Amino acid sequence: MAKVVKRPFIPPYPVPAVLVTCGHGEGANIITIAWTGTLSSKPPQLGIGVRPQRHSYSLIRETGEFVVNVPPEGLLEKVDYCGMVSGREVDKFEAAGLTAAPASVLETPIIVECPINIECRVAQIIALGSHDLFIGEVVAVQIDEEVLNVKGRIDYGKARPFAFTGDEYWSLGSLLGKYGFTGDR
Repeated sequence: MAKVVKRPFIPPYPVPAVLVTCGHGEGANIITIAWTGTLSSKPPQLGIGVRPQRHSYSLIRETGEFVVNVPPEGLLEKVDYCGMVSGREVDKFEAAGLTAAPASVLETPIIVECPINIECRVAQIIALGSHDLFIGEVVAVQIDEEVLNVKGRIDYGKARPFAFTGDEYWSLGSLLGKYGFTGDR
């Protein structure tokens, strides 16, 4: 099969669609982020890409913390909405009907309706171009008991996270295999 060479761009491969909370108290905000991912396991760190012009950018920079809230498919409309309006003008918790609750370690709230809440302290900020990368060290993870399997791990079939592909949202589909399944060859 022939390949076509294109100018450099980010192909629309699936990335997690998450709700990041930032700020404290009455100034807390929600931003929909798709540029996110695992960066290190020891220490546990993840990264989020945020445009410097965004309201949430200054909140994360000022407080030095953020929470990555992983929404289930049932919150898709709220995730999309939080990505379409600015927290400078709208209280997204109230407008989207989402519930803020205290984090276990940070002052930044979690979103109750999200079954997975990853609390992060900013370890580093790297300017990349259109976005800055906030590297967050994971200081706590809250998980709803209902989405855990018998081994205490996240059952993604129950958590039902979804992905973003540049202009579309996609469900994860079905389990294809477990890590190391080729080791028996």
